[in-house]
Amino acid sequence: MTRTLDEANRAVSTIMSMPYGVARSAAAEQEAARITAEGPDEARAYALFALVDSYTSTPEAEKAFLPFTQLLRWWDSHPELFDGSDTHSLFWSFKWMVGLLARFPSVPTAQLDATLDDMERRYALAGNGTSAVAGERFAWLRAQGAPGTEEAYRTWITTPRDSFSDCAACLPAGQAEYLAETGRVREAADVVSAAVASGATCGDEPAGMESLLELLLLDLGDASGAAAVHRSATSHLDAAVSKEVAASRHVEFLARTGHPERALRLLHTYPEHLTVSDSPGERLAVLTHVAVATGVLRETHADTPVDLAAVPARTVAELDTWARAEIAPIARAFDARHGTDRHARLLDAAWARQARRLPVELGVLAAAERAAAVPGATPDTIPDTMPDALATSLAGADAASPAGVDLAGVTGPRLDADPVGAALARAEGEPDPVEASAAYLTAARLAEEAGRLEDAGFALAEAAQVAATLGDDEGAVPAFARAVGLLRAAGTDPSHVGPVVRAAAAAQARAGDVDAALAAVERVHDDVARATRGVPDAPTPAMSEELAARRAAFVAAEERQLRDVHARLLATAGRHAEAARQAESVAEEFGRAGLPFDAAHAFWLAGSALRAAGDATAAVDPLRAALEGLAATGARADLASVADELVGTLRGLGRTEEADAVAASLVP
Repeated sequence: MTRTLDEANRAVSTIMSMPYGVARSAAAEQEAARITAEGPDEARAYALFALVDSYTSTPEAEKAFLPFTQLLRWWDSHPELFDGSDTHSLFWSFKWMVGLLARFPSVPTAQLDATLDDMERRYALAGNGTSAVAGERFAWLRAQGAPGTEEAYRTWITTPRDSFSDCAACLPAGQAEYLAETGRVREAADVVSAAVASGATCGDEPAGMESLLELLLLDLGDASGAAAVHRSATSHLDAAVSKEVAASRHVEFLARTGHPERALRLLHTYPEHLTVSDSPGERLAVLTHVAVATGVLRETHADTPVDLAAVPARTVAELDTWARAEIAPIARAFDARHGTDRHARLLDAAWARQARRLPVELGVLAAAERAAAVPGATPDTIPDTMPDALATSLAGADAASPAGVDLAGVTGPRLDADPVGAALARAEGEPDPVEASAAYLTAARLAEEAGRLEDAGFALAEAAQVAATLGDDEGAVPAFARAVGLLRAAGTDPSHVGPVVRAAAAAQARAGDVDAALAAVERVHDDVARATRGVPDAPTPAMSEELAARRAAFVAAEERQLRDVHARLLATAGRHAEAARQAESVAEEFGRAGLPFDAAHAFWLAGSALRAAGDATAAVDPLRAALEGLAATGARADLASVADELVGTLRGLGRTEEADAVAASLVP
């Protein structure tokens, strides 16, 4: 039975709300095919646009050309079936197609010229503004290094904005890239700075323009400005729809500012960016930034090991050689199409950047210590005035576990009437991370001087978490270790120390010491278990029945979280089979506790670990369990991500019909 228009549109809207990936593309393919075959015809334009949109931000971007052509033909034959939104989407997607074609050197110049002419003709017939056409003409001339580029740039930025203009975040980013390329670095930095200050955002912004701005400020010699922008850019990177170019700019920035370990750590966080992209043009941009970084790093870290999936390089020097070998033919292909030497000149300019370096202090806690006038404090610099028990605890303190742990609710008293409480209140209301960390450090110092070791430990943990969130693992690891030592010296309940240890382990694992992170989590888990055995099951005169029940539930929850973190650390350590076994066990515990969301994530970990262990067949069931759990909780973004993994696994096993059924299940 043919669905109503509302039913079909709701199905397409569900797809449009999903994150980009294999599952979304598969669902969009099925929906477009179904509506094309069964109707209603009024929904076909929306379904085809959803398919175009689903492809354009994935490594399958080239597939977008076919449904775009079908959409255009549908418009030519049945414009009456396009409502206002459909019409706008059609003309907006023209911009995507012209930009995408330009990023494939195999597409002939004549085809691009013809597509752009067709866009201009159709925009004029529809009575649309000329801003989008001017922008695409400028971008195409710039891509070629053709005469008239500057004139086209001026036309673009002076053309009145309309409903098809780039957004307030994308437009200044495009301006700044051209200005920087043509030597107007200060002007470029000013354009981006103004856009960042305005709060403009879109799918890739502000992460993209901030990653550009940090490099511009680096070239201008503004170390403090570059540091501030980098911290902000780091906090926005995960939210970007397409983060490949932004992340590669960060790698270059870190290498050129004297942070080789951070640069390599970021490379290992996104190894797929080196081999997978939506177009050759994007891959050229990513690899060029990476090669600038490796060119710097091989001077002092040539033999440092790297382990990047699908990249045949085992050291920094080999990675540098490989990246440059990958870059050369892509650049030549673009210049051959354009009949210019633009990309050769861009590469020469990139290699010249290797010599332009500037030491930039990125340590959040180091800067915060200066702001708070607090001497650097690590487990190795314990004041002589501390109790012996505290000194012993700190000297042997470990740092340990997963990212994103919320420390709220485990901190000690926060009375604004006393100096410690006032400093904490100031920290929590401070938007600047360095100033917030400084206030936390002040609170920790004041609490420690007053003998309030537990308050000092929690305050220091808060400062460490701010640093870890902004990539300062070098500062966060010793700060977390000291915080844990303070808490243990204070006799803090182990179940309250657990969240701090879990937060600490993420930083330590990212810093490369997964074994120490595992040991720390195991230790605090044992501490929690021992403490639990010492608490009577029945209420006591000092503990009401309600309080006893709450205490038991809190401790049980912390034990589950610690086991979950332990499983994730096992996976990080490459102990995939162990990780899968423990994750499935923890998933069942979460399920018995009535926590379907947590159970689903643990099953997801189990499935991913089994895939990594090479047992794709065994991975299917836990991934299905994860999908079902997330569907029950309504967590659509995570649901689509698990579906991506399950669809990819099933296709890899040749179980195509099952994969299609999974994709179909995502759409009502």
